[in-house]
Amino acid sequence: MRNLLLVLFVFIFGITFSQTGINQELKKELDAILKSDQILREFSDLNTTEVRKAEILKETGYSKLELNRDLWQIVKKTDAKNIKRIEEIIAKFGYPGKKIVGEPTNLACWYLIQHSNEISKYNSLIQKAGSDGEIPKTNVAMMQDRLLMREGKEQIYGTQGAGRTIVNAEGKEEFFNFIWPIQSPEKVNELRKKIGFTTTVEENAKNLGLEYKIFTLLDYEKLKFR
Repeated sequence: MRNLLLVLFVFIFGITFSQTGINQELKKELDAILKSDQILREFSDLNTTEVRKAEILKETGYSKLELNRDLWQIVKKTDAKNIKRIEEIIAKFGYPGKKIVGEPTNLACWYLIQHSNEISKYNSLIQKAGSDGEIPKTNVAMMQDRLLMREGKEQIYGTQGAGRTIVNAEGKEEFFNFIWPIQSPEKVNELRKKIGFTTTVEENAKNLGLEYKIFTLLDYEKLKFR
């Protein structure tokens, strides 16, 4: 009888774990997709060392010439392939968050959507994932800011930087980097703290390699573009 009870316990425990445990197959696939998304962008990061760049070349199989010359074309093709698979995964599982794939894999789909042209399509899904605790609310805020920026509207949390080629006062072309206009710059740090950010808008700008200055949509409209 004791042996029978033990077998039943193991059987029931196994069923429960399969229902509530991590989907290891999906987690493995999402980890690989996320790596392919991040590793090429890491190569372009100014803080990436030459040693690390050499490792990336070995891992990806690209030559230094290829990535120096064609990096963003390669990234674009990789993104298109990845977002297609992410859309298939979402159609099957919904948003694969913390309960399904654990952390930090729960952010894999977020990254791929953030880097795509599909933010508006999946914005409500991301909002729900944040409300359900499947992803951090700070990530929801970053995607909301990016969507607003792409729509030509003011962002809320000051997470998004932008760059444009402009004609300066001397009539010469230059690349102008800035933090995209914010709805309420006087309240932005309060809003950032409330949503869960541990940095101020000024510190975030510095992390992006920018100096934070209040920049309005009217200022943006006054820029002379190439």
